[in-house]
Amino acid sequence: MKLKITASIVTYNNDRKVLLQAIQSFLNTSLQVHLYLIDNSPTDKLKDLIEEERVTYIFNDANIGFGAAHNVAMRAALQESEYHLVLNPDVYFAAGTLEKLYSFMSQNTDVGLVIPKVLYPDGSIQYLCKLLPTPNDLILRRFIKWNKQKLKKNNEQFELRFTGYKKQMEVPYISGCFMFLRNSVLEKTGLFDDRIFMYSEDLDLSRRIHLQSRTVFYPEATIYHHFAKGSHKSLKLLWYAIHGNCIYFNKWGWFSDPERDEINKKVLMQFKG
Repeated sequence: MKLKITASIVTYNNDRKVLLQAIQSFLNTSLQVHLYLIDNSPTDKLKDLIEEERVTYIFNDANIGFGAAHNVAMRAALQESEYHLVLNPDVYFAAGTLEKLYSFMSQNTDVGLVIPKVLYPDGSIQYLCKLLPTPNDLILRRFIKWNKQKLKKNNEQFELRFTGYKKQMEVPYISGCFMFLRNSVLEKTGLFDDRIFMYSEDLDLSRRIHLQSRTVFYPEATIYHHFAKGSHKSLKLLWYAIHGNCIYFNKWGWFSDPERDEINKKVLMQFKG
């Protein structure tokens, strides 16, 4: 008999208290679940964080990247469970959240990926549902942040802020902090692109899933995310972001991407009239 949900958390020298909160949030359920804790840290000091039969600890002894580390768990999950949750180590949520998402997916079999409403710990909303980006979108967000008026105008549409994030909606780009995935769809799309060390791997996978099934924002469930925005503070992480973006655009198209234009047009049409 298959598990209901498997999940993977990828760690790299994470704060033990914050990480433990993420682990306990996932395990606090009556559903049949199993968690893979994939450790990219230099040492296995997190190994003793939790001893639980529902948790498998895997030490990579190297930082192989976000997507590649999640793939270690997801390859096993495809055979073990109906759904898989890609979960950030700085996310937490209340009991009953997994049950809401499981019920939603069970009742909507055409949905391959869902994300709940994501809030900062202070209760303010995170705008993590996006259109498929153009190179200009990402250049503006990374390097022209000083033009706040232009950035705000762009984000109103790119991040679908104008919707208010109050109703269910179709979104082609869903944040990798919390990706609730249908494994039967993953079998068709494949997993994260191992070439992307981190950043843009969620964009690439979201798009592939969107081409196979519905990808949905579901505000009836809520989670909390500390959200450090590391690539905006570290040159090394910024390089990873640029490298990942280049892989993505080389795959799908840079300034000419008719499929992107059509997908974004259809997404925006759901809000007309």
